[in-house]
Amino acid sequence: MWLKKNGLYVLLAVSVVLAILGVTTANFIFKSGTAGMGMLIILILNLRIKEKARDIWTIFLAFLFSIIGDWFLSHMNGDSQMFVKGIALFFLAHVGYLLYALFNGRIKVKFTGVLLVTYLVFFFLVLYPTFTDVSLMVASLVYLLISCFSLGAAMGMERNPKEKWSYVFGIVLIIFSDTIIAFKEFVDYHMFDFLITPTYYLAHIFITFSLMKRFEDTVPNTN
Repeated sequence: MWLKKNGLYVLLAVSVVLAILGVTTANFIFKSGTAGMGMLIILILNLRIKEKARDIWTIFLAFLFSIIGDWFLSHMNGDSQMFVKGIALFFLAHVGYLLYALFNGRIKVKFTGVLLVTYLVFFFLVLYPTFTDVSLMVASLVYLLISCFSLGAAMGMERNPKEKWSYVFGIVLIIFSDTIIAFKEFVDYHMFDFLITPTYYLAHIFITFSLMKRFEDTVPNTN
């Protein structure tokens, strides 16, 4: 039946609807919808694929940490420690993204080096002068480093083009969203605030799509 064969794409479409609702409402259920739907799709993939793939659980955990981290950021109300806890959880999410990429390739050293230099210059010239809380400064720097390494590892993935570049684009969108957040929270620059949540939700959708493309040919045909 068509639904059995293409049901995961129906769920991905639901994820898009949840992303729209997450952008247009303040309901946390909708805000966590793309990551939550990604977790559901991973569970279904694990049940349906012929050969179990342990590495996909790193993405499952990354989505879980993202949901919890988003809860902290959504409820910080100016509390810098809540922001630090949120960053710590998003750090763990990036560890998951990094590990998944490393399980499927190797880090692009030159690309990662250029990316690191670029973002370290950005950090020390733009963000560092604004910090008054040392723990927040350290958390932000460590998070910046893991973000660069996760993208560098994604660039080195040895998978088919659709799968790889969907994953890379997902990580790029996360870093893009985080960069806008940095401008918003530390520089008080708000011109691109409207892009924060759409790019963040799209990141989850593209990463989930990447997993679906990976296992598309290994899921038994139910027709």
